[in-house]
Amino acid sequence: MLRTELARALKRVFDGANLDVALTAFTPEDRPFAQALLYAACRNHYSNAALIALLCERRPKPLIGALLQVALSEIRFLSTPPHAAVHESVAAARSIQASSAGFVNALLRRFQRERGALEARALEEIEARYEHPSWLLDTLRKDWPGRIDAICAAANFAPPMWLRVDARGAGRDAYRRRLAAIDIECSAPVAPPHALRLAAPVAIDRLPDFALGAVSVQDAAAQRIVGALDARAGHRVLDACAAPGGKSAALAEAVPGIELIAVDRDAARVQRLRDTFGRCRIDAEILIADSVSHHYGADFDRIVIDAPCTGTGVIRRHPDIKLLRRSSDVAALVAEQRRLLDGLWLRLKPGGRLVYATCSILRAENSEQIAAFLARTPQARLLPMLDATWGHDTGAGFQNLPGEGDEDGFFYAILERTA
Repeated sequence: MLRTELARALKRVFDGANLDVALTAFTPEDRPFAQALLYAACRNHYSNAALIALLCERRPKPLIGALLQVALSEIRFLSTPPHAAVHESVAAARSIQASSAGFVNALLRRFQRERGALEARALEEIEARYEHPSWLLDTLRKDWPGRIDAICAAANFAPPMWLRVDARGAGRDAYRRRLAAIDIECSAPVAPPHALRLAAPVAIDRLPDFALGAVSVQDAAAQRIVGALDARAGHRVLDACAAPGGKSAALAEAVPGIELIAVDRDAARVQRLRDTFGRCRIDAEILIADSVSHHYGADFDRIVIDAPCTGTGVIRRHPDIKLLRRSSDVAALVAEQRRLLDGLWLRLKPGGRLVYATCSILRAENSEQIAAFLARTPQARLLPMLDATWGHDTGAGFQNLPGEGDEDGFFYAILERTA
């Protein structure tokens, strides 16, 4: 029964599983609906939880609680007729625990009757009003005073679909015409130069020659790695946290002739990297290794550290981040980022450039991390972004916030090693 499996999948996310992993349990036929509903459930988890607390005297058992979150999300945010959503949810409750069917039926019908008043009461709670956990709200208030409303609003809406056109092909304008010929509308920003923004998302099998690498799905903020790195043909380039390979592929497409080494220590993620390189026809050395301790031989002209981070800038794409991340994660990630910066800086040639990037919006991982690095590294010089209109100049790197320019929340610091 589909709603039963949806409840089980959502409970797996509550228990710590990645949402994309939980979605692999669904058949190709069920996956679009499952993805729409589970994404809605994760985006609106906190208001759903507040509603359940108002409707129940006692917290329901975990699987029934997950089913109620699924049901409320379907009623509140999907186009399913409410009576159908209630009927299917009650049947799912019966399959989980027969005695819970009446409880689920009564709760959902009461929600329908009193929806306006209940939602108004639920939104009195700050987590429900912003649909973010309290620890993250506290951090955002400190890091971005006066911007919390805009940040959370952007994070709670589905993002646009951005494409990166292969720079080695006929060009962005030619690909745009191919899309127009099959009624896919898009726009082309001034920068990045190979980016297209679709007016509405489409399945990748509708994109002409996607399987042949003519185009890739990649947010415009991530595509800015090419301009930030400013690599040239003949440069020896290290992508130190490369999987799943989107930034490496963008670099190799835009700058033919670089000597690219792509490293990741997670074997499963490296397989995704290999898949990306195969589809995009990228010639590079791929290593499963710790990028700091590995012996590379010669040093590098360019290094990319797309550092592991909280992902707080891409919550709109991965709403399960709100449920999976904890405040205690930040210190461990900051320590790993510092290790990568200090260790890989030693592999950069004098006159070379290191780009530190995250998809976080937390200052501890970004501007504070870079300010501390600059303070302890006298040979490091901070460079400006190529596009001076992009992001906020923090004094120690550039930060785009979620939704600004219709792009993801992203941070870049461009560091040059002086002689």
